Amino acid sequence: MTDTAVAAAPAAPAAEKPPAQLDDIMLAMDVVDTLRHDQKITERELAEGDREEDLIERLRTIYRNQGIAVPDEILRQGVKALREERFVYKPPADSFSMKLARLYVTRGRWGKWALAAVAAVGIGIGTLSYQGYAARTELTQTIPAAIERIAADINRDATVDAVRQRVAALVTDGQTAARDGKAEAARAAVADLERLRDDVRSEYDVRIVSRPGESTGVWRRPRRNPNAMNYYLIVEAIGRDGRALSRAITSEEDSATRVVTKWGIRVPESLYRQVEADKRDDGIVQNNILGRKARGQLEPTWREALPGGAITSW
Repeated sequence: MTDTAVAAAPAAPAAEKPPAQLDDIMLAMDVVDTLRHDQKITERELAEGDREEDLIERLRTIYRNQGIAVPDEILRQGVKALREERFVYKPPADSFSMKLARLYVTRGRWGKWALAAVAAVGIGIGTLSYQGYAARTELTQTIPAAIERIAADINRDATVDAVRQRVAALVTDGQTAARDGKAEAARAAVADLERLRDDVRSEYDVRIVSRPGESTGVWRRPRRNPNAMNYYLIVEAIGRDGRALSRAITSEEDSATRVVTKWGIRVPESLYRQVEADKRDDGIVQNNILGRKARGQLEPTWREALPGGAITSW
């Protein structure tokens, strides 16, 4: 008989601790929940370590009355879990990451407002940029071009040196203001040139008023020289279409400039008396043209030399 070696049987694996059953965990959580419902008593008894057994006994009684058999080990785990706040939700620390996460989660609430704000800022920046560009364009291109164009128009129509001298002065004022970034002054120069162009191109007769019920002439004693006498004929500017034109007239009495259709122009006493006699005959001034304003001139050409000066009320 042959001896056969018998292999030793493998050693039995060491017993492993079975994982906690889900039912046990749920039961422990229920124990914690039960303890929280009686928070005041629980806090007092947990504060006194030697009364833990009393607390467990109370729990045992509660579950027994419900017909539930809970092992003491589960009860102790529940009490321990409550002490450790194992099943209590603790919010994460308010870190930068959490702030970003909250912003992302709530984007539906604030996103449209943020988008509107960004759009408003973008529109504002765009508007300011456009306004700055428009202002620069006006000062460097639009106004200089307008000044040159209007000045050329006036000089083309001008027939006297006084007009050209006035144009040159306004051109210098406008160009200097534009170069210095003074938009208001530059625009004012353009407006003055436009008015000058209208004046130079205008044509009218300065006619003495002689309609019934209206004054043809008045006289005044000047405040500064009561011994003197100033004589005025009331006139109006009648255009080629027969209509009265508005004129800007500066009164020598108060230095105020007013836009009027009738004004008094100072004349020598001799001329005043001639017109007075002309009207006395039949109530009408036959020789009623005092001066004529031709295209290309600034002032009318008078039928005789006048001392200058005007009034706008009488």
